[in-house]
Amino acid sequence: MAHTPGTLSVVSTPIGNLADLSQRAAECLRDADLVACEDTRHSGVLLRAHGIDTPRLSLHQHNEAGRTAQLLEDLRAGKHIAYISDAGTPLVSDPGARLVHGVASAGYRVEVIPGPSALTAALAGSGFPADRFYFGGFLPTKKAARSRELEGALGRDETSVFFESPHRIVATLAMVADLAPERQLVVARELTKKFEQFHRGTGGELAAAFAERPPKGEMVLVLSGASPPAWLRR
Repeated sequence: MAHTPGTLSVVSTPIGNLADLSQRAAECLRDADLVACEDTRHSGVLLRAHGIDTPRLSLHQHNEAGRTAQLLEDLRAGKHIAYISDAGTPLVSDPGARLVHGVASAGYRVEVIPGPSALTAALAGSGFPADRFYFGGFLPTKKAARSRELEGALGRDETSVFFESPHRIVATLAMVADLAPERQLVVARELTKKFEQFHRGTGGELAAAFAERPPKGEMVLVLSGASPPAWLRR
C-alpha cells in the first residue's frame, strides 16, 4: 500500500482481541517508516503478533508537544508516520489531538484507518438507541464531580456512555441507584476478550449485583436516556 510522502496515518488497533487488527491497518503499520505509540512496550506485543518490525517511538500525554515537533521534521523529510494508541481508535479518550492538529495545520496529509473502539462496541451491544448519544469519556475520580456527571446523563434524552475503572464501578452504580434506581443500564466488561460480558438491568439491580461480586477488567457504562422508546421500557 503506497503512501504519499509526508503522510500521518492514524491507525485503530484492537481493544483486546489481537485478531481484530484489520488487514489495511497491518499493511499501513508495515509500510510506515516509523510507528508513534502511546506505549512502545505495550504496542510491541501487538506488532510482534502480526510480524511487524517497524521502528517505534513513544508519544503520550506527557511528551506530545515535543514529539509533534519531532514528527513534523520527519514528515518534512518525506517520511510516512503511523500513530497508534494503546487500544482502539486514537484520540478517543487518548492522546493524539495535538499531533493531528499540528500535522494538518502544517499542510501534511492525515489519513485515518478506522477500526475497533470500546465506545461503539459497547453501544452496539447495549441494545439502547444509538442514533444520537453522548460520550463522556472517563468518569471523574472525585465523588462530587462524578455525581454531577451522572445527574447530567440521567437527565439527558440520549443514551450516555462512559468509561469507568473496575475499582470505582461499584460506587458509581450505587450513585446511579440512588439517583434513578429504575433506569436501564448496561455495563460492558472486557470487550472483545475471552470473558466479554454485557451486564444488563436497572440501576438498583446492577448496583446490588456488583456490590455482591465486584467485577474485574475494563468497563464501559451505558445509560439509557430519560425518554426511552416504548420497547425499552419494562
